Amino acid sequence: MKILVTESQYKKILREEKEQKILRIPSLKIFNDDWDLLQKFLELKGNPPYTIGGDLDLSGTPIKSLGNLTSVEGNLDLRRTQIKSFGNFQSVGGDLNLWDTPIKSLGNLTSVGGDLNLRYTSIKSLGNLPSVGGDLDLRYTPIQSLGYLTSVGGDLDLRDTPIKSLGNLTSVGGDLDLEGKQIESLGNLHSVGGYLDLQGTPLSKMYIEEEIRQMVDVVGKIYM
Repeated sequence: MKILVTESQYKKILREEKEQKILRIPSLKIFNDDWDLLQKFLELKGNPPYTIGGDLDLSGTPIKSLGNLTSVEGNLDLRRTQIKSFGNFQSVGGDLNLWDTPIKSLGNLTSVGGDLNLRYTSIKSLGNLPSVGGDLDLRYTPIQSLGYLTSVGGDLDLRDTPIKSLGNLTSVGGDLDLEGKQIESLGNLHSVGGYLDLQGTPLSKMYIEEEIRQMVDVVGKIYM
């Protein structure tokens, strides 16, 4: 007897099968906070995809890759590491700190529940990342595209960057700082929960404050 399944059911089966193969490590503490010890354990397991519960602090270490790590349920701190790419890494439940790293691509990253700090990195695009739950700090980066980013729950700082377009961005829950940027259009942006700084931008010469407020719902002050 043949058993027929729909395409959506087949995809669900594959997804569940994939999820079942992901090893969950409750915390790095069970390995005495020793990243190398964890890697040796994973090697004995055949290097399966895995996730870590709680926080993961690797700041200041020479780490260059996250291997088969797919997610961290808490905060992930990679400040001043040698990380360059994320591979198959997909999500962070809390904050993701990449300050002062040579990272150039966020790879398959699709979810950051808290703050995302990319200050002093080599990042040029946010790739497939659709949203950031907290603040997004891109200051002092060569960022050129926000990729598929549509929302930032907290502040968005784009000062000292060469960015010229907000792309698909629709909302910023906190402050939006565009001071000195060569942005000539607010694109799809429809709401800013804090202040909007447009000082030194072409927009500050093209429009008056009242016209900007007709385009975007800005809760706080608008600096022209």
